[in-house]
Amino acid sequence: MTTFRARGGSVRIRNGVVFDGESAELRAEDVVIRNGVLVADEPAPDAVEIDARGGLVTPGFIDAHLHAYAVSLNLLTNETRHLSYIALMAARRLGSALARGFTTVRDVAGGDAGLHTAIEEGRLVSPRYHYSGAALSQTGGHGDPTAPDDTLCFHAGPSLEIVDGVDALRVAVRSRLRGGASVIKIMASGGVISPSDPLRIPQYSLEEIRVVSEEAHRRGSYVAAHAYSPEAIGHALEGGVRSIEHGNLLDDATAQKMAAAEAYLVPTLVTYDAMSRHGASLGMTAVGLAKNAEVLGHGMAAIERARAAGVPVGFGSDLMGDLETEQLQGLRLQSEVTGVLDLLRSLTSVNAALLREDRLGRIAPGAAGDVLVFDGNPFDDPSLLWRDERPLVILDGVPVTASS
Repeated sequence: MTTFRARGGSVRIRNGVVFDGESAELRAEDVVIRNGVLVADEPAPDAVEIDARGGLVTPGFIDAHLHAYAVSLNLLTNETRHLSYIALMAARRLGSALARGFTTVRDVAGGDAGLHTAIEEGRLVSPRYHYSGAALSQTGGHGDPTAPDDTLCFHAGPSLEIVDGVDALRVAVRSRLRGGASVIKIMASGGVISPSDPLRIPQYSLEEIRVVSEEAHRRGSYVAAHAYSPEAIGHALEGGVRSIEHGNLLDDATAQKMAAAEAYLVPTLVTYDAMSRHGASLGMTAVGLAKNAEVLGHGMAAIERARAAGVPVGFGSDLMGDLETEQLQGLRLQSEVTGVLDLLRSLTSVNAALLREDRLGRIAPGAAGDVLVFDGNPFDDPSLLWRDERPLVILDGVPVTASS
């Protein structure tokens, strides 16, 4: 977990109604943070006093599928811009996510130790940051940005790397883990904006996926797989994948397999909705728009199937380029399937369990001092969760302001 080196503030929040990250029972009690940690006793003498005025206090939200380096809807553009530009844009995107209430993000195609260190040192305003490094793709897979008629020989960029074969994948995973990655991302099916791969067909052989999972597991990490179809999801599960990203075309039988494997589903409803509305004006190709139409109407049903099977359902946004401003609309869309209580659980305790961070996603003594204070109660008015007027964001015991 990102440990900020110069924050650790102290706060006392009075007169709030508390959602602890799990329980359906809301509690009227003070929330106390001392030196960046939630405590059960009195705060430090210099604690900031905040009057919640009856509003809901929740753990900070977690976006488990964010792309800080995805500055456009074109994969090749993202992978060939100067890294200095990409990093500066990432800093802005991370700061915007924090202002919306996301106090932790998982970047599952990008990030590195340099960006993480800058965040820990307070060089930029950012949520806590989990990263995978460049996602792994087979040649001609979802992470290959070259079109069939291109002569470009692409190998790797800041968010994507083409790696084929068991031995090469073993080295690639070890390299990412050495570099501080907390999760390994693979492309296990075709994707919407990649130019040359069919959407449903599984990618990577079973042997290749297994070696990625084995290397990750041995280091206490895990694998997240981009996968849409039942065939691709089942293939990834057989290879030891723990986190299924998107999963729009999930069927009932495969949902049962996910539950048996104790895998998580991270739906990303908003990205397809946003691309359907804005993709053409932002330069999406006809191929990409057609693929998006194929998966657009299935994401909500996939969540319903996963929940019915007992699969833990997290939350992710997956927004690229200018679509990042749609992040909050993902809360609205997912709430239409799950309701407010389970949406809040997905945003907090479920995503924290996915990240294996027991100090996140809950309000309890010993947890990180990351909380949101709403001006009202989203259980009474769900639009408070996604409207432009944001709650007070407290990160590591410090209220976040424009100058934080």
